[in-house]
Order: sequence, then C-alpha cells, then structure tokens
Amino acid sequence: MPVDETCPVCLTAEVVCGKWTLLLVRDLAHGRSRFCELERSLAGISPRTLSLRLRALEEQGVVERHTYPEMPPRVEYALTEKGRALLPIIDDMRAYGEAWLSSDARAGRSEQPPRGAGRRTLAAA
Repeated sequence: MPVDETCPVCLTAEVVCGKWTLLLVRDLAHGRSRFCELERSLAGISPRTLSLRLRALEEQGVVERHTYPEMPPRVEYALTEKGRALLPIIDDMRAYGEAWLSSDARAGRSEQPPRGAGRRTLAAA
C-alpha cells in the first residue's frame, strides 16, 4: 500500500516502523556506539540485520557513520539532528508502556497514566 505523501504521520511511520529502528535510536541516544556494542545491546538481532538497519537509517539521515583511520579500522554510529528529534517519541512510548503495558498496569494498579504521559492529542498531532 503506498504511503500518503501528504500525511506527516504516514511519513514518520515510514522512518520509525522498521524492525529494530526505534531500539537502535534508543541505544544511540546516549552517544556514539560501535557495531559490536549495538549488537550486544540488541539481543536477537543478527549482524546482517543490524548492518542493513544501520545502512537504511544512514540513508534516511537518522544515523551518521564515523570511520577512524586506525588499524584495525574503527567505525562508530551516532544520531544526527534528525535522529535526535525522534527521542521524544521514544520517551512517550516508554511512558505509555509504563502506564498501560507494565505488569503493574496490567494488574489494574494503574488506572490513569502518569502526569505528562499522552500529553498530546491526535487532533494536535
């Protein structure tokens, strides 16, 4: 199904809905990381998938690759400004998960989301 090029939600979903994408952005939020560090932090991702996701994010301008002329060569990945702009989405997803999907919330302990969670409405998006 083609993406509605006029819908900002559709366009954003094209960037963030790839498998592992948001977890990669989350892990790069703390600064530069090497391939092996990302592979370790994302249990279950294959090296091939990680390489493909990083390449796609680099092509979309979300991640930048830094290569250092050392022996052996060292490569680090970091978020661009466009990538860092995704961090509030991840923060909102974390708040939603804590409020509505955590074991405490599922047990009925949390009837209302914490203050600030879901602060925007769909109409305001």
